[in-house]
Amino acid sequence: MSNVYPFPNKTAINNEQVMQTACDWIAKIDRQLNEQESADLKTWLAESKAHYQTFIEVAKMWDKMDDLSRLSALFPHAEYKTPVAAKKPAHYWLTAASVCFAAILGWLLVFSPMQSNDDYILAFSQHYQTRVGQNNTIALPDGSKLTLNTNTFVQVRYSQYGRIIDLQRGEIHIEVAHDKERPLSVLAGGKVIQAVGTAFSVQMDVEKVELIVTDGKVVVAPKPEKADDKTLKQLPKKSLAVAKGQKVDLDPSNKAVEKVMAIEPIEIASNLSWRSGNLIFRGESLEQAMAEISRYTETKFVINGNDQLKQTKVAGVFKTGDVNGLLSVLESNFAIQYQKQADGSIVLSPAS
Repeated sequence: MSNVYPFPNKTAINNEQVMQTACDWIAKIDRQLNEQESADLKTWLAESKAHYQTFIEVAKMWDKMDDLSRLSALFPHAEYKTPVAAKKPAHYWLTAASVCFAAILGWLLVFSPMQSNDDYILAFSQHYQTRVGQNNTIALPDGSKLTLNTNTFVQVRYSQYGRIIDLQRGEIHIEVAHDKERPLSVLAGGKVIQAVGTAFSVQMDVEKVELIVTDGKVVVAPKPEKADDKTLKQLPKKSLAVAKGQKVDLDPSNKAVEKVMAIEPIEIASNLSWRSGNLIFRGESLEQAMAEISRYTETKFVINGNDQLKQTKVAGVFKTGDVNGLLSVLESNFAIQYQKQADGSIVLSPAS
């Protein structure tokens, strides 16, 4: 079964509102229901067989059946038996996956408490790295959670003055444990990104450093010439501020104007989908999509055709590392054929 599916038109979903509501309830269960929410969920499930069936299918898709077993009293089993899953088009559950991913991410960002650690970590030094196609989550000694994307290398050090994460290549997401006495600073591309208790992602490439804040607020400043831990503790008062739901492309040369922009929750979900091993495309060009996919595999792709092929819009969910599934869907859904070369590279061209 392929791990890439094209997005359907909105009209292809018979009852998207029911699916959206089911996704919302799964997200709420993930952070635990209060008494009123439990009663409301039980009422909603009893209103319609479609509610119950969609809810169970979404729970299966997100592997939440164990959580539901703890809440068995909520489900109107006398009215509706757990249905045998009817075969639905792949695009139906792709949309469910996309909607639920955004919903669950939103609930996690709002309700997941930042971890804290009362133990004062005076000194700590370690480096972490991932291979191409690999991601990894590390629990740091202060309670912060650091997630590394593909082909990433960081050096982490703590001292009495601060917590420093030196991103030397790749992409990270960090949930910062609150400690106002020792701010956490990410060094990336000549920039210092600093927070005392928040969550954000940083992706570094040759031309820019992309910063997305998913909770709280961070401040950004050029890295000082003498960037020791004591100097980094206090950034200038005029440092660039970036808040939850905002992104900015930072210029390592400090020459371009750095504009903070609002970013929609679904775009945040797409940008962070790599943490669950997925890549979500929402109409990017083939050229952009293949550049992103290439970060997760050693396979080299060559687009052989005119600019029209490069600008072909691609939408869907790609399981990182599933090159064969990708090629199959490009051929069957986007009229793009492929040819494997002796050196292992793959040439993409318009289907004849």
